[in-house]
Amino acid sequence: MGEQTTSQAPALGVWGMTKWAWTQLTKMNTALILLLLLAVAAVPGSLFPQRIQDPVKVNDYIENHPTWGPIADKIQLFDVFSSAWFSAIYLLLFISLIGCVLPRAKKHYQMWRKPPVRTPKNLARLPIHRTLEIPASLEELSAQEAIDDAARILSRRGYRVETHVEDQGRYSVAAERGYLREVGNILFHLSMIGILIGIAIGSLLGYRGQKILVEGDTFVNSLISYDSFTPGTNYNPDWLTPYSLTLENFEVQYDRQRESASYGSDIGYEATFKVNDHSGEQRNETLKVNEPLSIDGNSINLAGNGYAPVIKVTNPDGTIAFEGPVVGLTTDPKYNSSIVLKVPDAHPDQLGFVGMFLPTGGYNSAGVPVSLDAGPYNPTLVLQSYYGDLGLDEGVPQNVYILDTSKLTEMNSMAQQNGIILTATHTEENLPDGRGKISFEGYKRYIGVDIHYDPGKGIVFWSFVLAFTGLIISLFVPRRRVWVRAYRDGQNLTVEYALLARGEDPRLLPEADKLTEAFARCWELEFSEAEDTEA
Repeated sequence: MGEQTTSQAPALGVWGMTKWAWTQLTKMNTALILLLLLAVAAVPGSLFPQRIQDPVKVNDYIENHPTWGPIADKIQLFDVFSSAWFSAIYLLLFISLIGCVLPRAKKHYQMWRKPPVRTPKNLARLPIHRTLEIPASLEELSAQEAIDDAARILSRRGYRVETHVEDQGRYSVAAERGYLREVGNILFHLSMIGILIGIAIGSLLGYRGQKILVEGDTFVNSLISYDSFTPGTNYNPDWLTPYSLTLENFEVQYDRQRESASYGSDIGYEATFKVNDHSGEQRNETLKVNEPLSIDGNSINLAGNGYAPVIKVTNPDGTIAFEGPVVGLTTDPKYNSSIVLKVPDAHPDQLGFVGMFLPTGGYNSAGVPVSLDAGPYNPTLVLQSYYGDLGLDEGVPQNVYILDTSKLTEMNSMAQQNGIILTATHTEENLPDGRGKISFEGYKRYIGVDIHYDPGKGIVFWSFVLAFTGLIISLFVPRRRVWVRAYRDGQNLTVEYALLARGEDPRLLPEADKLTEAFARCWELEFSEAEDTEA
């Protein structure tokens, strides 16, 4: 027996592997897989606290999970959207879409410049085939003239046409339409690239911040003025455009229809601002729900509102330890508001207060103070007080809406019915043990604003418009081919034509009827003289 020989395929080499990898990357299936992977990769960004948004929560998470926390930090689960693996997926998707669309666009452009496909020899084999017999009475109509007429009719119906002279006195016209369908398809995919670019620009060079403004407060667009600030991955806060806005007034509309289920609830908001933009121009602006302000490219939205009672705390010697509005956190539709006040400048000890602000103070069936209406018809301040060490001197950041009572001693308590209750008629009360007094000096309204700067939103918007336009074009523009042949068969002139759809086209048969009607009207024939031989 002879030796059996085996052949091995030649090695691809570096260039061959590169071409193979590029081919795989630029397939549409690969782009779809990468799009799915991008969606999956974004999930940890909502499951884990992100360092760019709240570094304190990230540190707390790592401390509370000593084993898993450092591992999650190393694999960038706290920096998902700037991580190497998320950026790699995003970049590969971007390259894949470009590699898919640009060659496809080039090929389509080349196809568009080519003439329509020549008329097949046997038109009867096509899905829709019809024949017109032009009687001998129209002897003056030649085959070439009939084809010229057919070409004009097809051209008026949006077809690209090209006539041909065949052998043995035969003439034909080849027509094609629907190239816009592929244009729409390419436009859709190019717009997807534009959306990716816009999102990338917004996430890299945009920012979002929040600020609470009490009536009369002025906000200056600088980093220190924000209550919270989330910059884009590559955004430098030094780039903030200088402008300012002052909350002059905030008005609320209430539902006062007795038969309404939402009686007493607020139904409309309007904030009036005095705005100074970066050029120094001053103007008045109004902010409403779903009607944001636009200042120097910043979009300012109304995010919430509430009451801020004005409180004054006086030391035993008559000096003022605190005076000003205190923001209350709204807890229900009646605007029962949680109040926390820390007074580090009080003496002989620091003071702390917790309680409620009730716009329309009253009592429920259990005798507990509550607000009976969202409107300010009986403003009431209910507090309990503490003295001791607030812990502010240790340099550790604290939540302004939480009072740590671990180092404080209670002076009076709402639970024991001896809390501090201040109203419009009883505005002042002495604190126990001669520690001064607290006064209720009225209230102001406050609003929360969300300030968003996204330089890529215009790109995203217009890319979406183009993507929608391209999708409509690709769905509703049919791709069709029509061929018409004319020749003399004895004394009669025979015109046969056939239609072929490129893809599914339920309107192909009605198109054949319209062509038949147009031919019959041109040559003064009866519509019924067309012989239909659909396959």
